Amino acid sequence: MPQEHTFKQFDTDLENVRSRVLQMGGLVEQQISQAMESLLNADFELADTVVSNDHTVNALEVAIDEDCAQIIARRQPTASDLRMIITAIKTITDLERIGDEAAKIARMTREIHEAGRVMPNRFNQISFMNEVVLDMLHRALDGFARLDVADTVLIARKDREVDEEYHLLLRNLITYMMEDPRTIKNFIDLMFIAKSVERMGAHSRHISEYVVYMVKGKDIRHTTIDEIEQHVSRS
Repeated sequence: MPQEHTFKQFDTDLENVRSRVLQMGGLVEQQISQAMESLLNADFELADTVVSNDHTVNALEVAIDEDCAQIIARRQPTASDLRMIITAIKTITDLERIGDEAAKIARMTREIHEAGRVMPNRFNQISFMNEVVLDMLHRALDGFARLDVADTVLIARKDREVDEEYHLLLRNLITYMMEDPRTIKNFIDLMFIAKSVERMGAHSRHISEYVVYMVKGKDIRHTTIDEIEQHVSRS
Protein backbone atom coordinates (compact mmCIF):
# COMPACT_ATOMS: atom_id res chain seq x y z
CA MET A 1 0.00 0.00 0.00
CA PRO A 2 2.70 2.58 0.81
CA GLN A 3 4.33 1.90 -2.56
CA GLU A 4 1.00 2.36 -4.32
CA HIS A 5 0.48 5.66 -2.49
CA THR A 6 3.97 6.81 -3.51
CA PHE A 7 3.29 6.20 -7.18
CA LYS A 8 -0.07 7.93 -6.96
CA GLN A 9 1.54 10.96 -5.36
CA PHE A 10 4.24 10.95 -8.03
CA ASP A 11 1.53 11.03 -10.70
CA THR A 12 -0.16 13.86 -8.83
CA ASP A 13 3.10 15.82 -8.66
CA LEU A 14 3.69 15.42 -12.40
CA GLU A 15 0.13 16.39 -13.27
CA ASN A 16 0.40 19.45 -11.05
CA VAL A 17 3.49 20.60 -12.94
CA ARG A 18 1.81 19.99 -16.27
CA SER A 19 -1.29 21.94 -15.21
CA ARG A 20 0.73 24.89 -13.92
CA VAL A 21 2.78 25.07 -17.12
CA LEU A 22 -0.48 25.27 -19.08
CA GLN A 23 -1.81 27.88 -16.66
CA MET A 24 1.30 29.96 -17.25
CA GLY A 25 0.97 29.41 -21.00
CA GLY A 26 -2.62 30.61 -20.98
CA LEU A 27 -1.64 33.78 -19.17
CA VAL A 28 1.18 34.43 -21.65
CA GLU A 29 -1.21 33.91 -24.59
CA GLN A 30 -3.43 36.54 -23.00
CA GLN A 31 -0.45 38.89 -22.66
CA ILE A 32 0.37 38.57 -26.37
CA SER A 33 -3.20 39.31 -27.41
CA GLN A 34 -3.72 42.17 -24.97
CA ALA A 35 -0.38 43.84 -25.71
CA MET A 36 -1.23 44.13 -29.40
CA GLU A 37 -4.80 45.21 -28.64
CA SER A 38 -3.50 47.96 -26.38
CA LEU A 39 -1.16 49.16 -29.13
CA LEU A 40 -3.83 49.18 -31.84
CA ASN A 41 -6.48 50.87 -29.69
CA ALA A 42 -4.33 53.14 -27.51
CA ASP A 43 -5.71 51.29 -24.49
CA PHE A 44 -3.35 52.36 -21.72
CA GLU A 45 -5.29 50.55 -19.00
CA LEU A 46 -4.96 47.28 -20.89
CA ALA A 47 -1.27 47.95 -21.45
CA ASP A 48 -0.84 48.41 -17.70
CA THR A 49 -2.64 45.10 -17.13
CA VAL A 50 -0.17 43.32 -19.42
CA VAL A 51 2.77 44.79 -17.52
CA SER A 52 1.19 43.87 -14.18
CA ASN A 53 0.50 40.30 -15.30
CA ASP A 54 4.16 39.92 -16.20
CA HIS A 55 4.91 39.78 -12.48
CA THR A 56 2.46 36.87 -12.17
CA VAL A 57 4.16 35.09 -15.05
CA ASN A 58 7.54 35.57 -13.40
CA ALA A 59 6.23 34.22 -10.11
CA LEU A 60 4.80 31.15 -11.84
CA GLU A 61 8.15 30.46 -13.49
CA VAL A 62 9.89 30.50 -10.11
CA ALA A 63 7.22 28.33 -8.45
CA ILE A 64 7.12 25.73 -11.24
CA ASP A 65 10.91 25.60 -11.38
CA GLU A 66 10.98 24.90 -7.64
CA ASP A 67 8.32 22.19 -8.02
CA CYS A 68 10.40 20.51 -10.71
CA ALA A 69 13.53 20.66 -8.57
CA GLN A 70 11.62 19.05 -5.69
CA ILE A 71 10.35 16.24 -7.92
CA ILE A 72 13.85 15.52 -9.21
CA ALA A 73 15.28 15.49 -5.68
CA ARG A 74 12.51 13.44 -4.07
CA ARG A 75 11.28 11.15 -6.88
CA GLN A 76 14.40 10.74 -9.04
CA PRO A 77 12.35 10.47 -12.25
CA THR A 78 13.66 8.52 -15.23
CA ALA A 79 12.80 8.02 -18.91
CA SER A 80 9.59 9.78 -20.01
CA ASP A 81 8.93 11.27 -16.56
CA LEU A 82 12.35 12.91 -16.53
CA ARG A 83 11.84 14.19 -20.07
CA MET A 84 8.54 15.74 -19.03
CA ILE A 85 10.19 17.57 -16.14
CA ILE A 86 13.04 18.79 -18.35
CA THR A 87 10.52 19.94 -20.96
CA ALA A 88 8.53 21.80 -18.32
CA ILE A 89 11.64 23.62 -17.07
CA LYS A 90 12.65 24.65 -20.58
CA THR A 91 9.09 25.60 -21.55
CA ILE A 92 8.53 27.96 -18.62
CA THR A 93 11.80 29.72 -19.44
CA ASP A 94 10.58 30.46 -22.96
CA LEU A 95 7.13 31.41 -21.71
CA GLU A 96 8.67 33.91 -19.31
CA ARG A 97 10.67 35.44 -22.14
CA ILE A 98 7.56 35.69 -24.32
CA GLY A 99 5.85 37.47 -21.44
CA ASP A 100 8.77 39.90 -21.23
CA GLU A 101 8.43 40.75 -24.92
CA ALA A 102 4.67 41.27 -24.60
CA ALA A 103 5.23 43.56 -21.61
CA LYS A 104 7.83 45.47 -23.63
CA ILE A 105 5.23 46.14 -26.35
CA ALA A 106 2.71 47.21 -23.72
CA ARG A 107 5.19 49.65 -22.18
CA MET A 108 5.85 51.23 -25.58
CA THR A 109 2.12 51.71 -26.21
CA ARG A 110 1.74 54.77 -24.00
CA GLU A 111 4.96 56.37 -25.26
CA ILE A 112 4.03 55.90 -28.91
CA HIS A 113 0.47 57.18 -28.63
CA GLU A 114 1.21 60.09 -26.29
CA ALA A 115 3.94 61.26 -28.68
CA GLY A 116 1.58 60.96 -31.65
CA ARG A 117 3.77 58.44 -33.44
CA VAL A 118 0.85 56.32 -34.64
CA MET A 119 1.04 54.53 -38.01
CA PRO A 120 -2.07 52.35 -38.48
CA ASN A 121 -0.88 50.67 -41.68
CA ARG A 122 2.41 49.60 -40.11
CA PHE A 123 0.66 48.54 -36.92
CA ASN A 124 -1.56 46.26 -39.03
CA GLN A 125 1.52 44.57 -40.49
CA ILE A 126 2.84 43.85 -37.03
CA SER A 127 -0.62 42.76 -35.87
CA PHE A 128 -0.64 40.12 -38.61
CA MET A 129 2.72 38.78 -37.39
CA ASN A 130 1.37 38.79 -33.85
CA GLU A 131 -1.65 36.67 -34.81
CA VAL A 132 0.63 34.10 -36.43
CA VAL A 133 2.77 33.96 -33.28
CA LEU A 134 -0.31 33.60 -31.09
CA ASP A 135 -1.43 30.63 -33.17
CA MET A 136 2.06 29.11 -32.95
CA LEU A 137 2.11 29.32 -29.17
CA HIS A 138 -1.41 27.95 -28.84
CA ARG A 139 -0.52 24.95 -30.99
CA ALA A 140 2.73 24.36 -29.08
CA LEU A 141 0.93 24.41 -25.72
CA ASP A 142 -1.80 22.16 -27.08
CA GLY A 143 0.91 19.71 -28.14
CA PHE A 144 2.38 19.86 -24.64
CA ALA A 145 -1.03 19.16 -23.09
CA ARG A 146 -1.88 16.26 -25.42
CA LEU A 147 1.65 14.84 -25.89
CA ASP A 148 1.12 15.45 -29.60
CA VAL A 149 3.84 16.49 -32.07
CA ALA A 150 1.57 16.71 -35.12
CA ASP A 151 1.85 20.52 -35.40
CA THR A 152 5.61 20.76 -34.93
CA VAL A 153 6.41 21.12 -38.62
CA LEU A 154 3.59 23.60 -39.14
CA ILE A 155 4.87 25.71 -36.23
CA ALA A 156 8.38 25.69 -37.72
CA ARG A 157 6.98 26.87 -41.05
CA LYS A 158 4.97 29.60 -39.36
CA ASP A 159 8.11 30.71 -37.55
CA ARG A 160 9.87 31.05 -40.89
CA GLU A 161 6.89 33.06 -42.17
CA VAL A 162 7.18 35.42 -39.21
CA ASP A 163 10.92 35.80 -39.82
CA GLU A 164 10.31 36.64 -43.47
CA GLU A 165 7.66 39.22 -42.57
CA TYR A 166 9.99 40.76 -40.02
CA HIS A 167 12.91 41.08 -42.44
CA LEU A 168 10.63 42.50 -45.15
CA LEU A 169 9.28 45.10 -42.73
CA LEU A 170 12.81 45.90 -41.59
CA ARG A 171 14.03 46.50 -45.15
CA ASN A 172 11.06 48.74 -45.89
CA LEU A 173 11.53 50.78 -42.73
CA ILE A 174 15.24 51.29 -43.39
CA THR A 175 14.42 52.50 -46.90
CA TYR A 176 11.84 54.98 -45.57
CA MET A 177 14.25 56.29 -42.95
CA MET A 178 16.94 56.87 -45.56
CA GLU A 179 14.47 58.76 -47.74
CA ASP A 180 13.10 60.88 -44.88
CA PRO A 181 15.23 61.14 -41.72
CA ARG A 182 12.30 62.79 -39.90
CA THR A 183 10.63 59.37 -39.71
CA ILE A 184 13.55 57.71 -37.92
CA LYS A 185 12.10 57.91 -34.39
CA ASN A 186 8.72 56.59 -35.53
CA PHE A 187 10.17 53.68 -37.42
CA ILE A 188 12.65 52.75 -34.71
CA ASP A 189 9.67 52.22 -32.40
CA LEU A 190 8.14 49.89 -34.98
CA MET A 191 11.39 48.02 -35.41
CA PHE A 192 11.58 47.32 -31.67
CA ILE A 193 7.97 46.11 -31.58
CA ALA A 194 8.42 43.93 -34.66
CA LYS A 195 11.58 42.45 -33.13
CA SER A 196 9.64 41.58 -29.97
CA VAL A 197 7.01 39.78 -32.04
CA GLU A 198 9.71 37.93 -33.98
CA ARG A 199 11.34 36.80 -30.73
CA MET A 200 7.99 35.58 -29.38
CA GLY A 201 7.68 33.43 -32.50
CA ALA A 202 11.12 31.94 -31.96
CA HIS A 203 10.33 31.07 -28.35
CA SER A 204 7.03 29.47 -29.41
CA ARG A 205 8.91 27.29 -31.87
CA HIS A 206 11.33 26.28 -29.11
CA ILE A 207 8.41 25.08 -26.99
CA SER A 208 7.12 22.89 -29.84
CA GLU A 209 10.60 21.43 -30.21
CA TYR A 210 10.72 20.57 -26.51
CA VAL A 211 7.45 18.66 -26.94
CA VAL A 212 9.14 16.44 -29.53
CA TYR A 213 11.89 15.73 -27.02
CA MET A 214 9.31 14.94 -24.34
CA VAL A 215 7.28 12.60 -26.56
CA LYS A 216 9.96 11.00 -28.72
CA GLY A 217 13.20 11.58 -26.85
CA LYS A 218 14.68 13.41 -29.85
CA ASP A 219 16.41 16.79 -29.61
CA ILE A 220 15.45 18.60 -32.83
CA ARG A 221 16.85 22.02 -31.97
CA HIS A 222 18.98 23.66 -34.65
CA THR A 223 17.68 21.35 -37.38
CA THR A 224 16.03 22.10 -40.72
CA ILE A 225 12.30 21.82 -41.32
CA ASP A 226 12.90 18.74 -43.48
CA GLU A 227 14.84 17.10 -40.65
CA ILE A 228 12.10 18.02 -38.17
CA GLU A 229 9.52 16.41 -40.46
CA GLN A 230 11.57 13.21 -40.57
CA HIS A 231 11.87 13.03 -36.78
CA VAL A 232 8.19 13.77 -36.20
CA SER A 233 6.98 11.21 -38.74
CA ARG A 234 9.02 8.37 -37.21
CA SER A 235 7.14 6.10 -34.86
